[in-house]
Amino acid sequence: MPYLHVRPPTKDAHAVNDNATRKLSTHSHMRSARRLLVVLGDQLDALHPGLEDFDRDRDAVLMVEVKQEAERPASHVQRTTLFLAAMRHHAMDLIDQDVRVRYVQLDDRANQQTLGDELARAIETLNPEVVQVVQPGDHRVLGSIRDATGDKGVSLDVLNDPSFTCSLEEFDRWANDGRKELTMEYFYRERRRKLGILVTDRGKPVGGAWNFDKENRKTFKRAPDVPRPYQARPDQVTREVMDLARKMWPDAPGRLEHFHWPVTRSEAKRSLSSFVEKRLDDFGTYEDAMWQGEPVLYHSQLSSSLNLKLLRPIECVDAVVDAYENDDAKINNVEGFVRQIIGWREFIRGVYYHEGSDYLGRNGLGQHGKLPDFYWTAETDMNCLSHCIGEVLEYGWGHHIPRLMVIGNFALMAGVHPGQVNDWFLGMYVDAVDWVTAPNVIGMSQHADHGVVGTKPYISSGKYINRMSNYCKGCRYNVNSTTDDDACPFNTLYWDFLDRHGKTFAKNRRMAIALANTRRLGDDDRKAIRSRARKLRRQWGVGPISG
Repeated sequence: MPYLHVRPPTKDAHAVNDNATRKLSTHSHMRSARRLLVVLGDQLDALHPGLEDFDRDRDAVLMVEVKQEAERPASHVQRTTLFLAAMRHHAMDLIDQDVRVRYVQLDDRANQQTLGDELARAIETLNPEVVQVVQPGDHRVLGSIRDATGDKGVSLDVLNDPSFTCSLEEFDRWANDGRKELTMEYFYRERRRKLGILVTDRGKPVGGAWNFDKENRKTFKRAPDVPRPYQARPDQVTREVMDLARKMWPDAPGRLEHFHWPVTRSEAKRSLSSFVEKRLDDFGTYEDAMWQGEPVLYHSQLSSSLNLKLLRPIECVDAVVDAYENDDAKINNVEGFVRQIIGWREFIRGVYYHEGSDYLGRNGLGQHGKLPDFYWTAETDMNCLSHCIGEVLEYGWGHHIPRLMVIGNFALMAGVHPGQVNDWFLGMYVDAVDWVTAPNVIGMSQHADHGVVGTKPYISSGKYINRMSNYCKGCRYNVNSTTDDDACPFNTLYWDFLDRHGKTFAKNRRMAIALANTRRLGDDDRKAIRSRARKLRRQWGVGPISG
């Protein structure tokens, strides 16, 4: 089945948009369906496998908007808006393809406001022989669907998700192939060879290396002049969703003023083209850099479109490889992007399903502190956190270094419970889906999964932030001090973390140098660090950090 046709603008485009809500409502009144295909909010794939042999006369699609998915955990208003707006546009495209769609809108009076209850209600009305769904990206969601179909005595067919380049079966075979640990680098190289991406006929990496990390750590000496990213303009359908989100969740975190995320495939494709043309050739070089007032820099911002399935990873990879082959981008920038898409992204998905539903409950370092209130307001005198969290509130997004090395790094060293950190990341980023958030936060960011994702905790003192950004220049804290009253809290927490968890990482070779430095601390320095760390935690409301 080809990609769904995207309606071109018409002279009466506003009228089409004005009638969108009515169109979705009236099309939902159907009486029966042989097969009921559940299309979830992050499965807006024009090549959805459930549509391959879809009978337009006897089968039906079910799409539902429910409060449950915006309130568990509390979601950024832009995240909620993005999912609902993209769902409505996708449903309208399906309807234009003569697909029968039962679409339950958020403010429908009959809406039960949970996915499981709405599926049960649809089964009662349509009496299908089978319910189909592509493998959900959330263990909880799959559980709800299984419960609903089981209670109603209807068979459930869970389809493989073909939008990824590596199936779950392939990942399990790789993971179970006598490996002592799961290492992304080895997975990535194997996938490059398997897919024939940036490899020679002999299976060697193009450019002579599998990665160019050493070339991809540059920072800015002055404010960078970065081409502006593509910004989609909200149409009437999206604006209606924005108004609905404000009405339904007036106290939701985040702001809507800068909502410009792609909500259709055509917009997502324009975003991809804009990135390849304007920012790809500096992406890798500066992918670890941060700069005040520049949340995007040279990053692609394609993660939300990929995770909603408006784009497929292979078309993004093909686009950047074409740029390299046409001499429009250097190998370090192209390889860095490819690594993110077919390496890290697919590795993380594999880990999520391979490790199972108990992954979310892991707390390998036994940390039980409370997430500080400033994570919801950005009101803190630590300049780096104020800006990085503030950008999330403003845009619902931030690239991987603020996520990992500022926001996540702080929570880990402060002793916050990893479940609370994961809930915040899941709710606050527009590209967040459980399969991608949990391993990145529980595993990589908070090192709570006993080293499945990362071989060492990703922690750093303020010196790393100072090297990779200009945040420290405008901060009231001294990045060169550890225990003084004006000492950078990241410095204090860094040494306190190493001191608290020294025994845990005693045999970790990658932690050897840091731990050796900790052992050189004198008793007075150690006491001063512990004392200031406790004082700071009380000040932030973190509370006790051990269970």
